[in-house]
Amino acid sequence: MSTSKSLSRLGWSPFFQQQISLEEWERFTMGRVFGRHRSMIEIVTGQGSGSLPFTPGMPDLTVGDWVVLDSEGRFRRALERLSLFSRKAPGTKVESQRIAANVDRLFVVSSLNDDFNLNRIERYLALSADAGVESVVVLTKADVCDDPDAHVRQVQSLDPLLSVEVVNGRDAASVKSLRPWCGTGKTLALLGSSGVGKSTLVNTLLGKRVQSTASIREDDGKGRHTTTTRSLHFMPTGGLILDTPGMRELQLFDCEQGVKETFADISKLAESCRFSDCGHHNEPGCAVQAAIEEGGLEERRLVSYLKLMREQALNSASLAEKRARDRELGRFYRSMQKASQQWKKGRK
Repeated sequence: MSTSKSLSRLGWSPFFQQQISLEEWERFTMGRVFGRHRSMIEIVTGQGSGSLPFTPGMPDLTVGDWVVLDSEGRFRRALERLSLFSRKAPGTKVESQRIAANVDRLFVVSSLNDDFNLNRIERYLALSADAGVESVVVLTKADVCDDPDAHVRQVQSLDPLLSVEVVNGRDAASVKSLRPWCGTGKTLALLGSSGVGKSTLVNTLLGKRVQSTASIREDDGKGRHTTTTRSLHFMPTGGLILDTPGMRELQLFDCEQGVKETFADISKLAESCRFSDCGHHNEPGCAVQAAIEEGGLEERRLVSYLKLMREQALNSASLAEKRARDRELGRFYRSMQKASQQWKKGRK
């Protein structure tokens, strides 16, 4: 253990305090997961920092989790999460992947170049809404955009109350506008595609280089992966910031409420549809289609909404089926083990 940091500086709050008994508070140590690797996790406590190896029976911890350690620094238990970001694992894997836990605010990072995409921003906002976390859309690379205000108007058309900031991630003066969200003990996470400037923004906010950066591909404006792991960092403002690897694929699951909140305008219109199960296509009396015809709703937005609703429903069903199969397989293994033990006893 080396550096001394108070628990409040680590993001400790009454939500976590109420999960600790007086005996635990007096006997044990509270720590937060600052980094995760294949065989170990990095832990920071009020007394300093250290590492903890994964052991059988430990839960699937992620960056941002709070854990209870005994006097020898061994894992005792994990605390309930205030918030959790997760997605369907990339590719064909039918499983979920945890991204970060106990985040207070999310910076949805998008760049002001050819990679700017409202559909992608809506996807991240749905994830944040489902986790119950406040979102701020941060538009980077203002120095290469002729009309940033036009992009701001597009983003705010999604939700007039949505906070949007335009920055040049390489300019410390430019990113000062983000400081109000970076107060002491507040945990911020950055999510966005590869190449949007998350690592550059992290370095500037921290005032030092902690993440590698790389230029985007000139042919399509898309980025290269530079950050390969998730990790928490202390900010000069007193907050903590979590950088994440760029995501070429963010598949949603079990996120219906988040999608509905992100598309609150469509959800409100749907209440006036003639049929409660209206699919918003060609059904008679569809208030959503009527709003599109009257110019009150973009067709692009409806297409995005329907796509995300279908995606999260399909992925949720696939994951539920896998969990059911895993439970059934577990019961089978346990029954076989019990039968084997009984057979051995019968032979004695």
